[in-house]
Amino acid sequence: MKITVDEVKCCGAGQCVLIAPEVFDQRDEDGVVVLLDAEPAAEQQTAVREAASVCPAAAILLSEEA
Repeated sequence: MKITVDEVKCCGAGQCVLIAPEVFDQRDEDGVVVLLDAEPAAEQQTAVREAASVCPAAAILLSEEA
């Protein structure tokens, strides 16, 4: 799995950070998503998929290619 984020789309809701804190963080100044791990370990992928699905701005993009 490979993750990309669209910082322009991000509305700073922070759901991704709550669901997958090992993979996502937020900038202090504006709450925009910060990607900590673009290729998470297998045990984190379920949480990452959930984070992407609940993102209100659809700012998290997932690619299942290895």
